[in-house]
Amino acid sequence: MKQKIRSTAAAASFLGKVTSLWPALKGSLALVHKPCVRPACAICASKDKHPAHMLSFTQNGRRRCMYVPAELVPALQRALENGRKIETLLYQSGPALIREYRKNRPIKPSVKRAASASKTTKKKKC
Repeated sequence: MKQKIRSTAAAASFLGKVTSLWPALKGSLALVHKPCVRPACAICASKDKHPAHMLSFTQNGRRRCMYVPAELVPALQRALENGRKIETLLYQSGPALIREYRKNRPIKPSVKRAASASKTTKKKKC
């Protein structure tokens, strides 16, 4: 039997928290140092290379990377932090959902469970 989960105050609270955490994304942001395409670059010649930010994320089960312009880095850092907060909320909502279900379910007498428990406690003599 498929159990229908009702919309409750907890669900409304969860949605309010998630909405306040927009924009959000899952992935990682890394600072890398890459050479440029200019043949006579003094920075590349000194082996320091040019700093750049890369966003790593999963798309269709494959790991992808994208270059991130420097002016977009602070916004992406906030979005990544929001994504971590949403993930924490999701981990917390599972046990909360089960507790709420148990609190609101109708109590049914379990004669079958009591009978099966007494059968398992009896031991046969050999």
